[in-house]
Amino acid sequence: MRVSASAGGRRGFYADDAGRGAPRRGRRGLPLSKKVKGAGSVRRRVGAEAAVKAARIQVILDSLYPEPAIPLEHADPFTLLVAVVLSAQTTDKKVNQVTPALFAAAPTPEALARLSVAEIAAFIREVGLAPQKARALHGLAERLVNEHGSRVPATFEQLVQLPGVGRKTANVVLSQAFGQPAFPVDTHIHRLAARWGLSRGRTPDHTEQDLRRLFPEAAWNRLHLQIIYFGREYCPALRHDLGACPICSWAATKQRIADERRRGAGSQRARG
Repeated sequence: MRVSASAGGRRGFYADDAGRGAPRRGRRGLPLSKKVKGAGSVRRRVGAEAAVKAARIQVILDSLYPEPAIPLEHADPFTLLVAVVLSAQTTDKKVNQVTPALFAAAPTPEALARLSVAEIAAFIREVGLAPQKARALHGLAERLVNEHGSRVPATFEQLVQLPGVGRKTANVVLSQAFGQPAFPVDTHIHRLAARWGLSRGRTPDHTEQDLRRLFPEAAWNRLHLQIIYFGREYCPALRHDLGACPICSWAATKQRIADERRRGAGSQRARG
């Protein structure tokens, strides 16, 4: 039944002999061994404010999207995995347009592995990065057959070892196919978390860590879908009036609202 639901190699701080013995310093130039008076209380206050904000946001999202559906058409963990791999830099609508024919021809890992890369590419040619995704899907199917008994693994560590599967894709599969607590964060959720003042993370991975701390684990699986739907309906990236948004109007800082209004006005002048 089809379900419609949407380090190594880096030089260390003391790599140069000339720096040996010098006190290690932070971004503000202060030695890290010295504590800034009141810094701990400031961090605690900011964390408490973010927690209150997160709780209010959750209430709003639950009222708007009490049972958010996965936007990608799929029938089982395997077809969900394939659909999520295809969704990178491609709209869910486009993925849902190409997967019916692909899944009819290859509904299982064995069937997909029997297709050539060129045959897979022909099925998905309308999605972005089709050649790369075709190679990834073929390799993914072969790994599932040869290493996992033709079943999608249910652990993060095994999933991210599959071709074409990164942290976000693995978390989507874990949460939506296996019901395991996970908080997939894509660029859209990363953007909204920053706009709402929930995270200062520079990457989606950093933002994921912040959101997992702020929201209860039992809500993670639905929250990532709720935030995606809210972004599409109420909180677009461009030409967005934060002052009229059900969440941005109170969650974003006044400086953020002013900055985005100024950028929006500048882009309108450029187009004019």
